[in-house]
Amino acid sequence: MRFLAAHPGPQFSVHDVYVGWVEALRELGQQVLDFNLAERLTFYDAALLETPDRELRKAVSAEQAQKLAVNGLYAALYKTRPDVLFAVSAFFYTPELLDLARSYGTKVVLLHTESPYEDGRQLAIAAHADLNLINDPTNIDDFSRVAPTVYVPHSYRPTIHRPGPGNPDLTADLAFVGTGYASRIEFLEQMDLSGLDVLLAGNWQQLDDGSPLRPFVAHDPEECLDNEQTADVYRSAEIGLNLYRLEAEAEHLADGWAMGPREVEMAACGMFFLRDPRPEGDDVLPMLPTFTTAGEASEQLRYWLGRPAERTELAAQARAAIADRTFTHRAADLMRLLTE
Repeated sequence: MRFLAAHPGPQFSVHDVYVGWVEALRELGQQVLDFNLAERLTFYDAALLETPDRELRKAVSAEQAQKLAVNGLYAALYKTRPDVLFAVSAFFYTPELLDLARSYGTKVVLLHTESPYEDGRQLAIAAHADLNLINDPTNIDDFSRVAPTVYVPHSYRPTIHRPGPGNPDLTADLAFVGTGYASRIEFLEQMDLSGLDVLLAGNWQQLDDGSPLRPFVAHDPEECLDNEQTADVYRSAEIGLNLYRLEAEAEHLADGWAMGPREVEMAACGMFFLRDPRPEGDDVLPMLPTFTTAGEASEQLRYWLGRPAERTELAAQARAAIADRTFTHRAADLMRLLTE
């Protein structure tokens, strides 16, 4: 099949998902053409900022620049006439564009990466797809009422997420990689991290200069860590931490069922970590310890730091438990769905 893969735009975790799927589909022998929205957004943003025409800068808003970046997808669809338009986290793509693709005979597959937190926004565009893939099945009935929908677990790339020697510059007692949402900042500030070597990475722009967490951020807070560097952190630190965010479109959407992408990646790298419990994680990774409060997480952290041999054994069990959760397996599932 000929796929036109539409990039999500942002260059952080959703970019990693996009790369994993494109790589896997090509590995299965599919022809995959890229529509790199990230580069187009960068181009139009730069053009808007750098133009000497002040009136033009006033006339063209950031939203209009985004529309200009997305417009290229219309041309790409017309030129390539793909069998499948595969869009990851399609917040920038309009229903009109997806409907046009379908009118050409192109199947539209949307991979929704923000379930359940933003299922309201995702549902608004899900009806314009031939198939929706969601990363958490909490609200799958709502999606299924508007279009065919299946749950697709988070995946990892064996070429990157694998055990191996650590990086001496990234050693730490505790490492956490992710976005510094306010709920996570509050939780980590409540933990007893005194005397410990802690490494935080990801997007920490919300972190106040006076926060006790500030010295732990391993890079510029306005930058992110790419997936390969993140895997290096997982191979280098003693213990990891999975902590779900509480921020969502609505309070009831913060409660998910599925494991997050970082859990799968940490396990694939052979890292021992403490789990914020969820039903799927409790079923797949029961060997790893859980916590419900900052105090419990602090106690678990210090307890397990003193047990390296046991950590190694449990981490190996966790890695075996998620061994089949590769992008290649998920891409093969998609091909079966498309050819049924």
